Parts: sequence; structure tokens; C-alpha cells
Amino acid sequence: MNDISRKKRSPWFLILVITAGTGLLAFAIKCIFDQVGLVTGGFTGIAILLKALTDMFYKGGIPLWFANLALNVPFFVLAYKIKGKRFIGKTVYATVMLSAWLYLIPEIDFASGDYILASIFGGVLAGIAMGMILWANATTGGTEMVAVLLQCRLKHYSVAQIMQVLDGMIVLAGLYVFGMHPSMYAIVAIFITSKVTDTILEGMKFSKAAYIITDHYDQIAKCVMEELNRGVTGLAAQGMYSGEQKCVLYCVVSKKEIVLLKELVDQIDKNAFVVVGDVREVHGEGFIEHGRG
Repeated sequence: MNDISRKKRSPWFLILVITAGTGLLAFAIKCIFDQVGLVTGGFTGIAILLKALTDMFYKGGIPLWFANLALNVPFFVLAYKIKGKRFIGKTVYATVMLSAWLYLIPEIDFASGDYILASIFGGVLAGIAMGMILWANATTGGTEMVAVLLQCRLKHYSVAQIMQVLDGMIVLAGLYVFGMHPSMYAIVAIFITSKVTDTILEGMKFSKAAYIITDHYDQIAKCVMEELNRGVTGLAAQGMYSGEQKCVLYCVVSKKEIVLLKELVDQIDKNAFVVVGDVREVHGEGFIEHGRG
């Protein structure tokens, strides 16, 4: 196994990723979302609400770090009893670190009342942070843990569906406390966060998959393998209109190479039928390779 693979699987490296991810997430919550009242769901969203609601009774309101930790503790205990120690391992560390970062990071207003900046910049930072945490096979507890526990009773609903309801209720509560304007931007921030998180988890090296239907499949396959240095697979097929047996070529290339591929096909067979689609992630020789033991 190569050094990179060992490093990625090292428990200490995963702890480092979780620590950095929770720090970035805490910064987005405390210095951006909280400053303009963007409630983006989760227990941190409830913490922002509690801070605003208790400000009239306690100067500054209940601190974000305390509310986040206090909300998670009873559900951790319940999860430990129902799911066991293995289920809550990394999540306990991630939740504690998030609360610790919320306590340590100074309260600085980076948004300066700019809702567009807060929703976009905060959403990107939160998305990167969540991508890092999830990549390390951890979560920050919150509504995800509650959804998992509820799903034990509500088995006809998925964890994702329950989470959507819970987070939706929190965002609606934010609408009541902070008003329509911040809540609309909170939805924008949620959308950006989810998209950036998906990008971090699924990778940014998008590729292209091409299906080529041609009578000159041998010649085209040879050119692709020799000139583009890409593998080609021949798939047995039958034309339903003509009833003829055909060979459909299938290959995956980079975004830059798809232009060259189409030019090669046009040079050999201008009547070829080419279907090109996006590929989110490719594992294997020439793309993302994994070390072997």
C-alpha cells in the first residue's frame, strides 16, 4: 500500500481532518451565520435561536458552544444505549471539537450585515467543513443523530427524510425569530453548503463517458487506444429497427479529451452516433488510483 493511502487511513490523520473541519464550521457559524441571523438548521441553528431569544434575560444570550453541547449530550446518551459505542465514536469527538471551537474563536462580524456575502461565503465555508467531516466518517451529531434515533421507530421513513423535516422546522423557527429576509438567505446558504459538500465528497475531477455506435468500431477503438491512450470496451448490441447486430464502443475520457475523441470519430465515420454524458467520479488506471497492499 502506498504512503498516501496509509496516510489517508491513519486514525491520526482522520482526527486532524475532523479537527480542521469543525474549526472551519465553527468559524462559519459564529462569525458569519450568527452575525446576521441565518438559521441553517441543525443544533447549531437552534443554538443561534436560543442565543437571540435569551439575550433579553442574559447579556449576549446563551453561548453557542454551550447550547450545542447541551443539546447533543442527552441524544449521545440515548444513542449509546440504543446503537452502542461504535456508532458514536468519531461523532462525540467532532461534536466536542465543534463546541470547543465555538468557545475559542472570537466573535467577529465578517459579514457586516451583508446577507449575500454571508449566505454565499458562509455556505461555501460550511460546505467545505462538512465535506471534510463526512469524508472522515464522522458527523457533528445534531439533527442527523436525532433522525437516526427516530428512524428506529419510524422505519417507513428514511434518515434523510426525517432530517429534512427536522431542519425545516428549525428554519421555520428562524423565520419567526429573525424574519423573512434572513430566512430566505438561510435557504440559499443551505443550498450552497449541500452543493459544496457533495463536491468535496464526490470529487471535482469530472470526466466524460462516451457511447459510440459505428460500423467502423475496430478502427475507432484502435485510434482511441493509440492516440488518446484510453481503454475502450465493446458492448454487444442490436439495432431494434434494422435488427442488425452491432458493437457499441464505451470509453471514459477527461473533459479535455472529449473534444479530441469526437474529432477522431468524425475523421473515421461521419455517420457515427455518439452519446456523451457526465461522469462524477472514476476509479482506475489513468484516473483516481488506489494503493494496493
